[in-house]
Amino acid sequence: MSRKAAAAKSEEVTVEGIFGPGGLLAKRHPGYEFRPSQLAMAQIADEAFEKHQHVVIEAGTGTGKTLAYLIPAIRSGRRVVVSTATKSLQEQLFQKDVPFLQKHFAPNLKAALMKGRANFLCRQKVHQMDGQPVLKGIDEIDWFAQIRDWEKLTATGDRSELTFLPDDAELWNLIDARSDLCTGQKCPEFQNCFITAMHQRAHEADLIIVNHHLFFADLAIRQDDFGSILPEYSAVVFDEAHEIEDVASDYFGRQISSYRFEELARDTEHVLRVLQIEAAPLRRNLNRLRERARSFFERFPEREGRYPFGHVERNAFLEQNREAYDDLISVLKRIESELAALTPKPEEVIAVARRAAEVRREVAFLLESEEKTYVYWYERRGRGVFLAATPIDVSEILREQLFERFDTVILTSATLAVGGRFDYLKQRLGVLPANESVLPQEFDYAKQALLYLPPNLPDVRHPSFASAAADEIVRLLEISMGRAFCLFTSYLQMKDLYERVSGRVSFPLLLQGTAPRSVLLERFVRRQTPCCSPRRAFGKAWTYRARSFPPLSSTNCPSLFRATRSSRRASGRSRKTAGTPSPNTRFLKRSSR
Repeated sequence: MSRKAAAAKSEEVTVEGIFGPGGLLAKRHPGYEFRPSQLAMAQIADEAFEKHQHVVIEAGTGTGKTLAYLIPAIRSGRRVVVSTATKSLQEQLFQKDVPFLQKHFAPNLKAALMKGRANFLCRQKVHQMDGQPVLKGIDEIDWFAQIRDWEKLTATGDRSELTFLPDDAELWNLIDARSDLCTGQKCPEFQNCFITAMHQRAHEADLIIVNHHLFFADLAIRQDDFGSILPEYSAVVFDEAHEIEDVASDYFGRQISSYRFEELARDTEHVLRVLQIEAAPLRRNLNRLRERARSFFERFPEREGRYPFGHVERNAFLEQNREAYDDLISVLKRIESELAALTPKPEEVIAVARRAAEVRREVAFLLESEEKTYVYWYERRGRGVFLAATPIDVSEILREQLFERFDTVILTSATLAVGGRFDYLKQRLGVLPANESVLPQEFDYAKQALLYLPPNLPDVRHPSFASAAADEIVRLLEISMGRAFCLFTSYLQMKDLYERVSGRVSFPLLLQGTAPRSVLLERFVRRQTPCCSPRRAFGKAWTYRARSFPPLSSTNCPSLFRATRSSRRASGRSRKTAGTPSPNTRFLKRSSR
């Protein structure tokens, strides 16, 4: 066939010709199964990109949503941002779906994965720490030696490549690329910086894959005219769109936690140590900051949970604890002054001084503000106390900053509609007129799922619950021969049950936090061994491809339902602006009609 004839043939390919029975996907995807809802979703998404429309689509687990929006996005020839709620789905899109599309459909497709700065290594910090007496214990020394060697070889600097580093390793906090201590273009490593490289890849990409947190961090920065994190784009797809109201509220709100004060003290001490600055009075005030922050946050009630902290509650709190609050503000001001007085003043010192001022302003706002457009609350979670002010309504912000600014926004998830309608979602998110569709379920719950509720477990608050839950989990693991996910409502509960169960079964258990999540998931799939995880960290989005799905044990029913909805994707799915043609259209071009 001549090149001209082949081009003409590719022009005639329709969405149905790709997703339909005997279509291109069926020919190129091993194990592909035709799903009417996937075809319908792809047609809706394709039309939205072509006609510059907003779309809301509820499509159940097992539909094959990712390909149903990725292929239309590529066909559009526009730069598209795909935003997910979790890194797990981000990595699936980038590591599995995009390579499949590049191999079979769009060989010239350029895709970029963007994550928050804390996921990347800072070369400058590694070089500054090398040879300095700042590491604690044999583990940190060994980890740092491996990271120092890895820094010379890695192309991305992404922490997920470090299979040996536990999630909770404090060492990473000293060498990551958070903006708090970044000196930007003044840094000697700016040209070799992993963050710089990530932005360069994104500027060259047709498809940019982010998570909701990064997307709304960027949107909040754009709102304040402080530049941007993401390059310019013309369309957005939100997968797991049921999460975006909560995430948007966080980024357009204000928050501070007890951990921020310890982190400020720790990072400032680290800067002084690495730069070999004595500053004895400053070091004493950093210790005072720890003491006064601890004293201040201890005054919040010990009961765990989230509680209102409105005008009346805050006034009462300050009336009783004014001295502790004033002492905290006072020591922050002294730290700011002493940092400002240091000479010479390296960029790292300027960064921590700016951060101290920001912490002081945030805590003052959260305790003293009378702005009535926020809901004020506090939460005690484990050892941490969180103070927050959340916008009462983000719909107006999202309408102006998202739905009016971009002409194509696609919202999709397995759970968006209420009673088959999207009225509530549209009201909460400020969605402008949009095409709406609730697609039929592809997952056969009666044949492919079994829900078991142990009949004799005590109430979760009863002292005997942990022991009884461990007994039940051991029995389930024996039945499944170790193939199971065990999800928990907290890290504390997870670690407790892990200790209770691990010595009673004959196969190894994987524990969240002992390695990156992607590594744990790979080991789980390869070894078919149990994996213990808090549901917030792992249970929201992961994919497991197999003939049969392993049992999923949860200590909290709502989290079980949320996790299993995401897991059932198992059954077989696998600077451009509007109007700019893309080379990534092999077999994907719309019909010329």
